[in-house]
Amino acid sequence: MTGDDRPSMPPVRLPAEAELARDALAAPLLHRAAALARWAGDGVRLTVGGELPADRLAQARDALGLTAARPSDEAAGAEDGSGDEPVTDAWRIAVESGLVTIAPQAGDEEDVATAGEAVKLLTAGGPGDVLDVWRDVWGSALALALVPPLDELVGDLLETAPGDGSGETEAAEAAEAEWDVEEAADFLDAALANLYLLTATDPAVTAGAPVPLPVLAASMVLPDDADGLEPPTDAVLEEVSEVMMRLDTQLRGLEAAGAVEYRPVDEALLLEADEQQVATEELEDEELTRYGMVRFTALGLYGERVRLLEAGVEAPLVGDLAGADAAEVLSAVCGYPEESAQAELEQWLDGRPVAEAARALLSAARGTDVLAPRRRLLCQQGLSVVGPEAEPALREVLFDPELGGLARVWLSERGAQDVPPPDEELVFWLTVDTLAAQLDPEDPAVAPPELGELMAGLVAQHSGFFDKAWRVDHPATAHVLEAMARAHPDRATAKAARKAAYKARSRQS
Repeated sequence: MTGDDRPSMPPVRLPAEAELARDALAAPLLHRAAALARWAGDGVRLTVGGELPADRLAQARDALGLTAARPSDEAAGAEDGSGDEPVTDAWRIAVESGLVTIAPQAGDEEDVATAGEAVKLLTAGGPGDVLDVWRDVWGSALALALVPPLDELVGDLLETAPGDGSGETEAAEAAEAEWDVEEAADFLDAALANLYLLTATDPAVTAGAPVPLPVLAASMVLPDDADGLEPPTDAVLEEVSEVMMRLDTQLRGLEAAGAVEYRPVDEALLLEADEQQVATEELEDEELTRYGMVRFTALGLYGERVRLLEAGVEAPLVGDLAGADAAEVLSAVCGYPEESAQAELEQWLDGRPVAEAARALLSAARGTDVLAPRRRLLCQQGLSVVGPEAEPALREVLFDPELGGLARVWLSERGAQDVPPPDEELVFWLTVDTLAAQLDPEDPAVAPPELGELMAGLVAQHSGFFDKAWRVDHPATAHVLEAMARAHPDRATAKAARKAAYKARSRQS
């Protein structure tokens, strides 16, 4: 939950700066750029255009330990320079990140490139200094990824050019003029932001599982309120396929920065059809991997978070609330995914006196507002990891109308003695409170789909459930019953739930 109007992301967990810095130094692009900076040393003269001369380019390639182009490759790479692309990319990044400094010379003399001050930061600086240099490298890599290969830029224009080859230059110039760098940057920014969101909210991705490229593409095409039960139209599938192919081109250029791990689209798929329409729900897991898989590394997650913060997005880290009071931490984690909320609470509890922390959380869990049930559920989950030192605090609220239920659950789970059994009124109140914690606070009558089976089980276990449930003195009783009416698969039961919700709302009025 945020206290202002800034857009926000769920929290993520990151390793320590020292570990991130080690990953940064191992990233191929930074490693190559630093190697070229050390190779440049006290000075390398450049061409009039500011590029490495051909003979020095070959030396730079040797300095990076790259195999020279084979004779059969030289003709193919001579015109487009593709054989030296890793070297030229690393050189450009070295210059843009300050690892290499170019000093203009007077008159007609060529400029001279020397090792920049940033090189010293990689060896004599701290982890933060290394990460500062890596972020510059990452920014340059993103810029390189925005521009597709020239043949893709030209595309159909070459097909309509004169056969004598005279139209090739004009076609290339026209294609470059039409290329919208700003639009390409917005597209890549959106993709990386969605990947960040998936990493923060999907437990499997948080744990390291890659995201299928069609899933990432679909997240950029489908509206946020799209009904997952509705099959996508052919137009949507075609757009997903186009986005997926575009992402494949861009992501291929980012892995060397150490920010993502990427398995490209299987080239064989591109030969099977000119246009691939991908319906992800119809693909088996093994087949889905052929369409590309991507995940942020810890370093990439760190880099994307910095970019989000610079763009004015609130992007918290798990652990940011370690110094907050109990009310602040419980209020904040109400908007977190379940795993992140639990991790934040555990870090908050770590190092605090157990009994004192338990009392503070229990006090902050009270309330009749729409988020109070969620706070109580999170309080219960947070206290699930504390030891027996918390028992006095839980016993103090055994007969509290709002906290007595969770206190009995906590004590019973630990085999505590002399725990008074809950009466039926408390059981129903705790049931309503627990269900209310799962509802959308902006539309409390809407229940998540996974609650349907739970609600059906409650009704099946308790005869006359609705006759008793509508009488529960809880602010969310009517909302819970309305959600049950929408979620229960049996029409007769859903009708009974609607009647009970009407009675509860009339009673509260």
